[in-house]
Formats: sequence, structure tokens, C-alpha cells
Amino acid sequence: MGGHVTAPAAALADELPGWVTLLRAPNPGPMTLDGTNTWVLRAPGAEHAVVVDPGPADEGHLAAIAAHGPVGSVLITHGHPDHTEGVPRLGELLGGVPVLAADPAHGEPPDAHLDRAGLAFRRLDTPGHTADSLCFLVEHGDERVVLTGDTILGRGTTVVAHPDGHLGDYLTSLELLSTYTGIPALPGHGPALADCAVAADYYLAHRRARLDQVRAAVAAGATSAPEVVAVVYADVDRSLWWAAEWSVRAQLAYLGVEQP
Repeated sequence: MGGHVTAPAAALADELPGWVTLLRAPNPGPMTLDGTNTWVLRAPGAEHAVVVDPGPADEGHLAAIAAHGPVGSVLITHGHPDHTEGVPRLGELLGGVPVLAADPAHGEPPDAHLDRAGLAFRRLDTPGHTADSLCFLVEHGDERVVLTGDTILGRGTTVVAHPDGHLGDYLTSLELLSTYTGIPALPGHGPALADCAVAADYYLAHRRARLDQVRAAVAAGATSAPEVVAVVYADVDRSLWWAAEWSVRAQLAYLGVEQP
């Protein structure tokens, strides 16, 4: 559990509700996996769709989103550019559309409960990856999904983006998501997962194992985040150590270890 995780944290979803469409942006990379997932949601018979995370400012991707219009609302799971960069241009293509986000820099804060596109949305405050991270429980009839943004990924684990991200908040957010048993998770990157709760429980166990490793590294004499990374993340490609350092700084802050 303490090693570098690259596989899905739960079984992949066999199928998703018919009111869910995935449009994947062409921005693959070490931090974005196959690319940013843009989710388009519309209940049968509903006029307007909801778009979740428009992604990067890629003209082809944004045109594909606009082709699913009319769009009534855009939801943002968090403000990282790979999820939000395309928002202004998408607004132009759609002739203007309300944008809902926790961070006022990106939109208006969403209500706790929303009715959009014939669907019922419940906002879940899930800070940790970033301070403004949100998830959304979406329901239509007896079908439910959880949009997890980068709080839970379809493959591998999430970076706690210190200092904006906070490990204590992240663990609390995972505990919340662990209550959504048997509900598919639609992540910001990677494939959809069959069970949000199973993925959250796996993430919690992984984070706690990492904390034990960090404690051991500090007890053995590591005094800085780079030194801890070299010990705890030795199995991770060095090209990703800069990202691991974010998480280590969050871990050290959580443990109350002073950092140079």
C-alpha cells in the first residue's frame, strides 16, 4: 500500500447512466493522465446540459463541448488550469453561460442543492487537493454518480497541492466520499470507477501508509521535503519528484514537522 500507485483504486465502471457523456481533452501527461475529463450531463428530454470542467483552451475540444449544447450551466470542480483554462472561450462559443465554482475567481458559488438539466445536484465540499475542491453527487431517478474532480482519480493517486492543498482537509474529504457506497465515481482524469467509497477507502489507507513512511524518514534523520521525497518516493520517476514534494510538504505540515 505504501508504494507508488499507478492502477485504479477501485474496479472500473462497466457502464454509466445514459445521461452522462465523457469528452476527454487532448492534453495527456504525467499529471493529467489520458487528459482532462469534461463531463456533459443531460437527463432524457431536458433542453439544456450541464458541463463539468471545460478543460484546457483547446479549440477542437471546446467546439466538441459546444456541439452538445444548449448548455445551461458550467460547474468547476477546482481552479487548476487544466480544468478551467477553456472557460472563457467556451463562454464565447455558447453565447454566455453561468459558471459555478467555489473560488470566485472562476465563477459564482454553487448552492448546496441544484436542479439542472433534469438532474439533482448536491454540492460536496471536499478541500484537500486544493482549497477550492468540490465534488458533486448527481441523481436522476434511481441512478447516481459522484463527480470527484481531482479528489479521486481514475488511476493512481492525487497530489495534495501544498500550500493551497491541506492533508488534514483531504483526509476528511476522503472520509466523506467513503460514505457513497456503490455509486460510480466520475473523476477529473482517468477512467470512471465503479464505487466511490471503495476508491476513497483505498486512498485513505494509502495516505496513512505514506504518513507512516514519512514519520519513519524523519525519525531516521530526514530534515527537509526533498530528503523525505528521496526516501519515501524512491520508486517514483525522478521527473515527478517535484509533484511528490508538494505532497510531502503537506504531510510534514500535517505532522507538525518544521520545514526549512
